Amino acid sequence: MNVLPLEFRLTALPPLALYIHIPWCIKKCPYCDFNSHTARDALPETRYIEALTRDLESALPLIWGRGIHSIFFGGGTPSLFSAEAIDTILSMVRTLTRLDHFAEITLEANPGTVEAGKFAGFKAAGVNRLSLGVQSFDPGHLRALGRIHDDREAHRAVEIAASTFENFNLDLMYALPGQTLQQAQRDVETALGYAPPHLSCYHLTLEPNTPFHAAPPSLPDDDLSADMQMMVEATLVSAGYLHYETSAFARPQHQCRHNLNYWRFGDYLGIGAGAHGKLSFHDRIIRQMRHKHPREYMEHALTGNPIQSEQAVARADLPFEFMMNALRLTDGFDTALFTERTGLPITAAQTALDEAERRGLIVRDHVRIAPSQTGRRFLNDLLGLFLP
Repeated sequence: MNVLPLEFRLTALPPLALYIHIPWCIKKCPYCDFNSHTARDALPETRYIEALTRDLESALPLIWGRGIHSIFFGGGTPSLFSAEAIDTILSMVRTLTRLDHFAEITLEANPGTVEAGKFAGFKAAGVNRLSLGVQSFDPGHLRALGRIHDDREAHRAVEIAASTFENFNLDLMYALPGQTLQQAQRDVETALGYAPPHLSCYHLTLEPNTPFHAAPPSLPDDDLSADMQMMVEATLVSAGYLHYETSAFARPQHQCRHNLNYWRFGDYLGIGAGAHGKLSFHDRIIRQMRHKHPREYMEHALTGNPIQSEQAVARADLPFEFMMNALRLTDGFDTALFTERTGLPITAAQTALDEAERRGLIVRDHVRIAPSQTGRRFLNDLLGLFLP
């Protein structure tokens, strides 16, 4: 039986990252459930930057004195913003916060919005890692996914990214409508031809409140999807990539530091429309969400009230919240990290850990806990054991 202490106290605060949400896209994809909005007119760059500035200023008392070790521009399609706008945002962050000199700064880009000069401008502004949402190199699958780019634009975008940034990621999806195992493998091998330092390979899922969920396309069955997943993992590992997280593969020393902070239950301040954040204090952990709609967000942020909701994480939820992140890591976590990041002893999750081990979903010793190969395959079943 798990026994939680009456209160918890963190002896040290975790690393802090900054997430900046740019909510606009040229066109919303039918599988996407992110907070993204079709840009029907010129983007309000100046007003949005003013809102981000006020947002960050209002959050400063919560992060005072803490350094920021990574920044991630997500969306939406951040590459719709001009290089000058990204430069202004990063200059603002440097002015207001203790941004580490060697911070990892990632910007997401869509191949349909790529220009060589713009990518060079992003790099000059301080972006040192690009994440390119290719999804597929197959023209038919790109059309089925509703992407705004075709296969030629995908190749051109990757070529520009590879020639501009030393560190870049390619996003691929598999188990696409009508996709065969051979087609999925061709996408992976095509991506490998560009020698990306990092690859993210996601299984297409039908998320609620999306067009694909309302009118599902014909997808590969579970057996074929599992074969694709195993092919992806085997192909990339044999090519020298570390399979360090459920969907993430990297050359040695090129794991995404920003995402690793999420998975290790680190802290992140989220600014921008609909951005989420998690912040730790010595006696509590809070989660925040900004107002979602861009217009509503800008109105509230400019008056110093960007937060739509904020709540403390209940003690009973902390084991699940930690495991939901840390058990995505192939190598798992040190048991000391659980106590460091939650303020609870590892015995707070003892019953669930015992059951997970009995089912063969984890492997553990007295210092480390990691998902087994079966646990990685059935991650949702594993995580469900930790629900309060």
